[in-house]
This record gives sequence, structure tokens and C-alpha cells, in this order.
Amino acid sequence: MLILPDSARGGNDRAHNSGDRPAGGDWCGWALLCLLLWLVPAVPASAGGADAVAEALRQRVGELRASGRIEVQGVVIGAQNILAEFYARRAYQPAWGDPARVAGLQAMLERATEHGLDPGDFFASRLQDLVQTATGPEGRADLDLLLTEALIRYGYQRRFGKVNPVDMDPAWNFRRGFDDAEDPVATLAQAVAAPSLAQYLDARLPGSPWYHLLQAGLARYRAMAAAGGWPVLPEGPVLRPGDRAWRVPLLRQRLQVEGDLPAEPPPDEPELFDPALAAAVMRFQERHSLGRDGVVGAMTLAALNVPVQARIDQLRLSLERVRWLTGDVPGTYVVVNVAGFRAGYVRDHRLVWNSRVVVGRTARQTPIFRGRMTYIEINPTWTIPPTILREDVLPRLRRDPGYLAREHISVLDGRGRRVDPASVDWTAVGRNVPYTLRQEPGPDNALGRIKLMFPNPHMVYLHDTPARALFDRPERSFSSGCIRVEDPLALAVLVLDDPRWDRPALEAAIATGETRQVPLRIPVPVLIVYLTSIADPSGTVHFFRDVYGRDAPLLAALNGPVRLELPVHVGAAGAPARPAAL
Repeated sequence: MLILPDSARGGNDRAHNSGDRPAGGDWCGWALLCLLLWLVPAVPASAGGADAVAEALRQRVGELRASGRIEVQGVVIGAQNILAEFYARRAYQPAWGDPARVAGLQAMLERATEHGLDPGDFFASRLQDLVQTATGPEGRADLDLLLTEALIRYGYQRRFGKVNPVDMDPAWNFRRGFDDAEDPVATLAQAVAAPSLAQYLDARLPGSPWYHLLQAGLARYRAMAAAGGWPVLPEGPVLRPGDRAWRVPLLRQRLQVEGDLPAEPPPDEPELFDPALAAAVMRFQERHSLGRDGVVGAMTLAALNVPVQARIDQLRLSLERVRWLTGDVPGTYVVVNVAGFRAGYVRDHRLVWNSRVVVGRTARQTPIFRGRMTYIEINPTWTIPPTILREDVLPRLRRDPGYLAREHISVLDGRGRRVDPASVDWTAVGRNVPYTLRQEPGPDNALGRIKLMFPNPHMVYLHDTPARALFDRPERSFSSGCIRVEDPLALAVLVLDDPRWDRPALEAAIATGETRQVPLRIPVPVLIVYLTSIADPSGTVHFFRDVYGRDAPLLAALNGPVRLELPVHVGAAGAPARPAAL
């Protein structure tokens, strides 16, 4: 993979130009991002000048075909096959002879910040200079190539995100490509007919409701940053409602910036921690998954003092993560936000249920992936996974021989026959345990009375739990990877979507004590995501602590060089084309 060296980066652009050659992908395969390019009206710059520019473009494209790599004004052209085919199809006529269309593209690139993207990735400043200074056939050909390259990069990032999610999480299995039915040429024709390139892209890449809410949140926090952000609250004793302290006016000012406290004139006793301020602190705590007690202790103080730029970055990261889901969010699904410790059920694009959940602890993280829920199990047994068996159960069993009996755990041999636990020398059992340990159904079963199954290689599912007290914790990363749901019966009724299986029917089946599987009439997608910031339908922005430490590497990649890794598609002649690279 080729990444543009620092020496090739110029102007005020943050250096994200690159010459990556990703594995897989070709010009036709990602033509959805270039379809805007082939038939853009060519308006001659001057009488007789277009032919000279076309000849310069022909020579440039010839160099590209011959070497597989060229630099234009210090920018490595990455869309090699795309550009070559694009200009060949239009007989090398320049695509950007219309100044109004050039200005429209430039304006769109400058507004990339609205999506949390960096205009420097599309060399926006350099283009601004070149539009004013490019002269002669060679200069105008270079400008034409760079405008096309910028549009490709912008379209790619809007469609797929800048960062390949597999680089961040090897468990990632969301679809990241084009629909089989997508016809690049037809889409191109629609783009050419559109009066505005930006409006066409916005309609073609509209984003989900999550995305637009996050965009609005990002705009708000950028406005706060432009206004100076918020004050830092100095360390000191814990602040409680009813206290009088010199830091209270600063706390009041801090909470007004984000809107947790209405911007009103100072009260008669400005240093009094009054009930209105306590309510504002609780609103802040709720938005940050903190204990909602109105007390400014160490964790609340730390959250208050996170700089506004860090919050902006969190919103940018969430926008990027939501871009990764483009094309893979159906109308009806179950979603789990691991970082926010919540699950929801969306029907016809509308959230109809949500619940607190417990997710995997840091040492046994819940993986981020897409599944397909196909059945529920009533009164489940729990076959103890190998990792938990080795690391948790065996050490406990060696210390306490009565542990298995108390927890109603059976020991089974390789043929599924019960084994008397007393007949096994557990101190001699190594890492490869020759037995299966299975907890029988009951109120103390680790899975509770119901589990919702979406078979996957991670052995992760949603389930009930007898450990109800954990749902009252503000941060709920306590499991071994599976997702414990506070009200699993409510979710089961929704996904079953069957009048025969309402809540009373489920409760009656649980009361029998018998293990039973119930298939879903229609399988339901399950999206497990990791968003450390969200914006709810009211526009309120929520931030969550990065419990798995995933934000820093993603932010570094988001602020780093451009890397395009494209899905494999079939070329125009029906055979795979060379990988396109940026």
C-alpha cells in the first residue's frame, strides 16, 4: 500500500494524499464514486484550446497507463484505472471546463468538515490556488485531473468512510461494497442530469437518521469551540448540593455552555450549589453515563474538564463508524451500542424499544459485528465456554469441590454422558479439559430464563441474567462477551412478532421449566456497534467513556493519510480489472 510521502504534501492541506494500491477492487467496481465523472459536460476553455488540453490529458493518461503511477502538482494520482478509463471514454476531453461546476465542487470539498472529514484529504487549498493559476494546456490538464481525483476521494470517504474498519477490528463483518444491482453508468447519467453535484451526492449518499443527528451535534460543538469552548473547573473538594464554594459560579458557567443549565442571570447567592444547579449536574451526568446523583466528584469533574475539541473528535469518530454501516442498516433490526451499554429494537427505521445492557469487560470484549437472529431459547442450558472454563470455573472448582452442585452444573464426557464430578481429579486437569460442563436450566442459570440467538463464531448472544443489580451501574462492562439484557422478554416479544408468543405466553413457557426453542418467523439482523457519542432524536448529545480504548487508534487513522481499499468488482469487459488505488 502506497502512502503519499510528506514531501509531496503542500500548502495548508493536512497531508492525506496517497498512492495506495489496495488488494481487490477495480475502476468499474467503485465507479459509483466516479460515475459523476465520465459525462460531466465539457465546456471548452477557449476556441481551439480544448484540443490542446485533450492532447495533454492523453499524454498524462498514457504515462499513467505505462507506469501505473504519476504525480500531478505533487499529488500522487491513486485512481489509476478509473482516471485512465474515464478520460479514454470521453476522448480525453477535459471534464471541468465549466467554472460554475468547478466552484460547486470546491464548495462541496470545503464543507467536508460538516461530515467530520478533512478538506486537506482532497487538497482543497491546492485546488483553490490552481484554479487561479493554471495556464496552458499542461496546467489545465493537471487541474482537470486533480479535480477528478478530489471528487473520487470525496465520494469514497462519504460512501465508505476514510478508514477501513477491518484495520480497527478483525471481527468486523458488515458489508462494505456496492449493491449488485447498482449500475454505475445509469447512476452517472443521473449525476450528469443533476443541476448540482453536491445535491446529487447528498441524495445518493443521504446517511441514516443516526448520521444526521450526529452531524447536527458536531455543528453545535464546533460552534462552542469557535466561541471559546468552556472553562476548566479546578480540582478541589467534592461539590454537593447545598455547598457554598468559590468554584460554584464556574461550575454554573461550565454547564450553561452545553445547555445543561439555562443561560440565566446569576442567582442572588452565586456561590450556593442550589437545586437548579444540582438538576443541571444530573442532566450532565445522565448524558455522560455517570452516576446521576448531582454530586461533582472525581469522575464528574473529569468529564466536565474534557476539552471541547476532544468532544468534537468523539463526534467525528461516531460519524466515521456510522459511515462504515452505509448500505448495511435495514429497516428493522436489533442494535447494541457496546460503548453506551444500551440495546434497541428498530422497526421500519423507528426506535420502538430500548434497554440497558451489560457487555463484555475489557479483558473479554464484546466483538463488533453483524449477526442474524433466528430463534430464542426458553429455559436455556449454559455450556460453559472453554475460556471461562479454564480461567474461571476450574480454579474455583479446585478451591471449592461443592461449587458444581451448588450451581447445578453437570459434567459430561465426550459422548454426552454424565460423569460424577467426585470421580475426577480436578487438580490434574490441564488446559485441554476433556469434559463439557453444562449448567442446567433454572433461576440461577447464568443465562437467566431466556436467550436470543444469532449464531456466530464468537459464541455471543443476548440473554437474561440473574445478576439484576448490575443494570443499576452507570458503566456496565462485566460479562465475558455476551450481552445481558435488562428486559429480555420485551425484546423476545418484538423479534418473535407472533400473537401466539406474547409476554404471558413466554412467561407460561418459562414456568414449565422445560428447555424449548422457538424460531423467529422472520430472522432479524443484529448490529453490534461501538459509538462513544450519539445524538438522540431530541438533538441531545451523549458521550460515553471509551471503555475498550478504541478511539485513539481510530482518530489517528482518521487524521492520517488517505487509504482507499476497494471491494472487488468485475470490469467493463466482464473480467476482473486491475485494483484501483488511491
